[in-house]
Amino acid sequence: MKKWWLHSIKIILLLSLVVPMLAACAISDTVKEQYPLESVNGSGSQTSYVYRAADQTVPEVAKQLVDKKKPEQQSAESTERMFLVYSDEVIQIQQAPDDPSDSLIEIDSKEYVRNNYSSSFLQGYLLASVLSDLFDNGRYGHGNYRGYSQKDVYKPQTTYHKPTDQDLKKAPPMTVNRTGSILKRSKNADSTAVGSGSSGSTGKTGKVITGGSSSSSSKKSSVFTKPKKSAPKIRMGSGRVSRRR
Repeated sequence: MKKWWLHSIKIILLLSLVVPMLAACAISDTVKEQYPLESVNGSGSQTSYVYRAADQTVPEVAKQLVDKKKPEQQSAESTERMFLVYSDEVIQIQQAPDDPSDSLIEIDSKEYVRNNYSSSFLQGYLLASVLSDLFDNGRYGHGNYRGYSQKDVYKPQTTYHKPTDQDLKKAPPMTVNRTGSILKRSKNADSTAVGSGSSGSTGKTGKVITGGSSSSSSKKSSVFTKPKKSAPKIRMGSGRVSRRR
């Protein structure tokens, strides 16, 4: 009985540590791992990152993100535009203007939303109580911005740009070019070189030596040696046994 209680206490303590850690993970981390970065705007606490979800509709992307982490509020389902409001960021999912089969995922910090969006524009998507808290009871929300798909019409305070190396470090895309090689045991005694591998490689090459060669160089480099077939030598000797008196 005592062991059962101790086991239960351990499980409760473990959950009390793991659950807050999972809750603390921002939904933007999930997006960074799954979709390539398209464009960046802003700096510091006012940032906007745009990702592209190829061949996915707006409701499909929204459902995936909601399943990962439930937002404080979710706008009504739409094939053109949806909003997800989290504690520290607002996600706008919209149909890509250049390819309707793709969706654009725009992750805006709350400071970016306050200083660029129009509160009247968001009234059609979010509850009044959420807007009041987001725009500090009317203190903010006097911009004209409406999203990346209309950035040239409703311009934000700063302009969007292609992600730089520094931007990629802050919000790296999932796709990384990697190469590798497959080693195959040779029938001959030739050594097979190891090609350059994935990122993080030291650039060195190695060799796999296969048996079957009679050359001296192969015998020196071989890891395994053949067992000797000759019988062990037997030495003959003589002796005597004395009895102790």
